[in-house]
Amino acid sequence: MASGSVVTYDPDRVCEVSVRDLEYQDGLAVRVYQPAGAGPFPALVDVHGGVWTNGDRTGNEVMDRALAESGIVVAAVDFRQAPEHPYPAQVADVNLATRWLKSRAAEFNADPNTVGGIGGSSGGNTVLLSAMRPHHPPYSSLDLPGSDADATLQYVLLGWPIVDPYARYRFVQDAQNARLVALTEGYFLTTDAMKEGNPFQILQRGEEAVLPPTLIVQGTADTNLPLPVTEQFVSAYREAGGKIELELFPGMPHMFGNTPGPESDRAVALMKKFVARCLSQEL
Repeated sequence: MASGSVVTYDPDRVCEVSVRDLEYQDGLAVRVYQPAGAGPFPALVDVHGGVWTNGDRTGNEVMDRALAESGIVVAAVDFRQAPEHPYPAQVADVNLATRWLKSRAAEFNADPNTVGGIGGSSGGNTVLLSAMRPHHPPYSSLDLPGSDADATLQYVLLGWPIVDPYARYRFVQDAQNARLVALTEGYFLTTDAMKEGNPFQILQRGEEAVLPPTLIVQGTADTNLPLPVTEQFVSAYREAGGKIELELFPGMPHMFGNTPGPESDRAVALMKKFVARCLSQEL
């Protein structure tokens, strides 16, 4: 990347993309979607969902590849998962991955000052916590030798995120969804932790938090988390001074953006335009 180069991002651009797997810490992989060209490109850390327990860096492949094809370096990360590694282990991994991407940005023809985050479902909870608390000691506890990069994010893209894990826990209890109850307990261990690692309750408690521009896409037929919870979070984020947009997709279920089709295409198009506005400082 040429010194002093200025990042330009055109959401309508189409690039060829190569994909490679690396390690960002011992035993944990990152899949880098690399647009062809000299750059400098903006960059994005991707955090997959899976109830904090399942899945890997390929989970958001549909969205990651489409975003990379528009000229964004996307780093999709694996991380420690429950039940072996309860909260906040995976938030610490994502915090480290963000710093790692910034420290290695030149290798990917990317600009470390443009790094944003994307996450779906429980991954939305994880990346949002890291974004709101980039310097939180339990989250920033992993050392990255030779780097002074921090984990701040310029913007966040959220698909069907679990913005309030305690409300979702109560919801799946009432719905007698034993699987989601057990997996949530396996990650957070206690209801106190569900309330502490909770973006909505962070805002409700008036805690100091970083509030990067945020886009949420969610289907109205999402039975994983009641839509009013998301809407209340959006209102609280705005009241706290953050800029946030909620785009609803009529009739779409949880995780709809991970399935190729017109609705995921529309979600990605909204994400691209949002990134363009963030990078041009129009938000």
